[in-house]
Amino acid sequence: MRNRRSSPRVLVVDVGGSHVKMLATGEQEPRRFPSGPKLTPAKLVAKVKRATADWKYDVVALGYPGSVLHGRIAAEPFNLGKSWVGFDFEARFDCPVKLINDAAMQALGGYRNGRMLFLGLGTGLGTAFIVAGNVEPMELGHLPYRKATFEDYVGARGFERLGKKKWTRHVLAVIDSLRAALEPDEILIGGGNAPKLEELPPDCRRGGNADAFAGGFRLWKG
Repeated sequence: MRNRRSSPRVLVVDVGGSHVKMLATGEQEPRRFPSGPKLTPAKLVAKVKRATADWKYDVVALGYPGSVLHGRIAAEPFNLGKSWVGFDFEARFDCPVKLINDAAMQALGGYRNGRMLFLGLGTGLGTAFIVAGNVEPMELGHLPYRKATFEDYVGARGFERLGKKKWTRHVLAVIDSLRAALEPDEILIGGGNAPKLEELPPDCRRGGNADAFAGGFRLWKG
């Protein structure tokens, strides 16, 4: 195990359905590699280690695209390979690892104050809710909507199937539905497809990939 420091150097790993992105304390440029349905946790760790072999870090913050309960993966991902539940990341990385839902990590990085709803428009729909600094990951993307789920309409597959105009209309409808149900003070819209929304509804602001890294670093400040 590496020696722990009072201010540990953090490696943030943001696992998405299409790419894995990485950034470490003191580094300026993130690195990435493709993910996808064949990516298992063992392959993830091996690829991260190869991609960051010249970086120094003491701990890892890992954003996972699925359910995380009490710091442990609770369910297999929808868009990746198998064997994630029960995988020992600390043993494979040989350092302390904090696991968090990927949407929650982005939400934490972009949070300012009050009640904030995070919507991640990416391969699917990542969601998290923060109240007074307390992060609650949510799986709202799998709730029923029209003939399928929220995620089927506003995720990447929905964009490809519907086209930009209809996709935008459904995104705005989903935002209105969740705003009415949860009554947030503001909504942070992130994810790789967020830039495709040309105009944002009231009390919404756009996030970015940097939020995920900021959230990972924040995990180790508390």
